[in-house]
This record gives sequence, C-alpha cells and structure tokens, in this order.
Amino acid sequence: MARNYSEFFPSGADRADANPRPSPLEAIGWQSFFAQQTSAGELAVTPPVRVIEVHRNALHVLGDGIDENLPPRLDATVGDWLLLDRTDVSASRILERKSLLKRRAPGTGRRIQLMAANIETVFVVSSCNQDFNVARLERYIAVAFEAEISPVILLTKSDLVSDTQHYVDQAQAISDLVPVVTLDARGDEPASKLADWCKPGKTVAFLGSSGVGKSTLTNALAGNQSIATQAIREDDARGRHTTTRRQLHQVPGGCLVLDAPGMRELQLTDAASGIEDLFSDLKALAARCRFNDCGHQNEPGCAVQEAVRDGSLDGTRLKRWRKLIAEEAFNSSSLAERRSKDKAFGKMVRSVMKQRKRDRQTPD
Repeated sequence: MARNYSEFFPSGADRADANPRPSPLEAIGWQSFFAQQTSAGELAVTPPVRVIEVHRNALHVLGDGIDENLPPRLDATVGDWLLLDRTDVSASRILERKSLLKRRAPGTGRRIQLMAANIETVFVVSSCNQDFNVARLERYIAVAFEAEISPVILLTKSDLVSDTQHYVDQAQAISDLVPVVTLDARGDEPASKLADWCKPGKTVAFLGSSGVGKSTLTNALAGNQSIATQAIREDDARGRHTTTRRQLHQVPGGCLVLDAPGMRELQLTDAASGIEDLFSDLKALAARCRFNDCGHQNEPGCAVQEAVRDGSLDGTRLKRWRKLIAEEAFNSSSLAERRSKDKAFGKMVRSVMKQRKRDRQTPD
C-alpha cells in the first residue's frame, strides 16, 4: 500500500500543537523547505530519503521505513535529500539544498569536492595546543559563510591548559559574527554548552584537523563511545585520522551530527562572498581609501595601510586576507577554465559521434 505523505506538509503552529512528536522524516531533518519542492502525490511515488553516509561504492540512505544503500553518484553528498525513484535509481531527484559545504579537491586536479549539504551549524573545532591556528580557522569560517551556515568556534582540550584566555582572544578577533565556546569534549559539557544549536531536527557538523576531538564531541552528544577515537601525538599535538568517511549520526537530543575526517588541506573556491563576510572590517576600511582600485600597498590615501600604521589593524590579518583572496580567485578561475574546456570537449565528441552516425547512414 502506498504511504500517505500528506502529514509531512506542516500547516504552521497547529501541526506542532497537534503532533509534538516528530515524524520519522522530521527526525532526520525533513523541513518545510524540502516539502515545498514536491507534492504528496510525488512523494507517494518517489519517497524522500536522506544520504547519511558516503562510502566509496555506495550512498547509505534513510527514509520512512527505508534503510538501504544506493549506487554512488558524484552530484550527491552526505546530508542531501533525494526522491527515490525505484524504477531508475540513477534518476532519483536531488532536492534543492539549504546549504552546501564544498572545497577544491586535494591534489593537483581542479575538481570541486562536495563536503556536506543541508547543515544548519558548523562547529569549527580547534584544540588549545599547537594545533590552534588562526589562518586555518578563518578558512573554515569563510567556507561556512559562503554556504550561509552559522559557524561556531569550539576550543577543545581546555582542561589541559592553565589559561585559555589567550586562545579565546585570538578566536574572538576573527569575526564578531562567530561565537567562541571553550569546553572539555568529554563528559557533560558538550551537551549543555551546545544545546542552543543541537535542537531536534537540526543538522550540525564538526569540522577541523585530525585529533582536535570531533569524534569525541559526537560521542559526548550521543552519550556513548560508538565512534572510535585516538590520542594525539605527544611531540607535535597532531592528531591521527580516526574518522575515515563522512557520516550523519542521530543523537538522543534529536539533532543529527556530521562527523567528518580531519582535513589537512582546505583550498577555497567559489567563496568570494564568504571571504568578504569574514573580513568585513577590511571591506569597510577599503571603502574609505582615496582610490576605488586601491591595492592597499603603497597607494596614497590608503585607509587600510593607515589602520596598520596606527595599530587598529593587525598587519598579519591583512596578509591572510590577501592570501585568501588570491587563492580563491586562482582556484575559481582554474575551475571555470576546466568547466569551459570540458564543455568544449563534450561538444566536440558529440559532433564527431553525429558525423560518424551520418557517415554510416550514407550509402556508398
């Protein structure tokens, strides 16, 4: 018998009062944003499923009474919602995303790697030790801003240092828009301090280097030790890779948590708006420069250089801004060039194939 999906189209506050318990789909993040892209009739034929785990050879999906693996596809990532087409699984439609985390894929190639979709909050995790790096935190936050996801900086291993204020001050200086939370990833602190973001039906992500406590945080929210963890190396405080794939975990509080492998490299691409939001103070200063095309080097009337001279702007912050802008512009142009070449190559192949078909049809 076909499932009746009309109940997954909430009609405002009345629905919440009548049925306070979330439906099976709402429990894994289904919201009106996704419901508005389809209809009850379409859902009855192609039920919605969410990608909760990405394997090399499969996508693990969950739905209402559905828990199975689908063939992998390059255009889907963990957190995506699909309308499952049983007659042709490859034709399953990916619903428009609320957010998408992406980066330039590691290595010498010029691909975009999809990291996760439909995330509401990104917890950028760093340890209060040698792992702490302002430039790395800025990269994660720029990616979150570009995806229109709310970022929060989490400083872990606070129990291992006598004074965390040095780390907090540096983290708070990154952006007035980003809260900073210090905690011990073990015990009850994660559940209590992150409760405002980890609400039922919400999806959050822990991002950061290996060994900063992402899996430990997920275990703390889940109330168990289901995810393996490893201690950091004593010599350099660097972590070992424990998580090897991106996976959403349902935790007792009702939210879903993305535990992702630590990233040694986060190359920005298509993130100009995110960088602009991250360095909004520099954008405001640049607007006061005498020349519209000021390069903020040695030009007369440069408000940015004046701020560096009077100490109101840290010169290293200006250098990091320049570096991210240059990197993003290079990566974005490289990817645009590749898309153009791929499009031209595909057009040439189609033209050759059409000509061969005509040649075969033409009698000698």
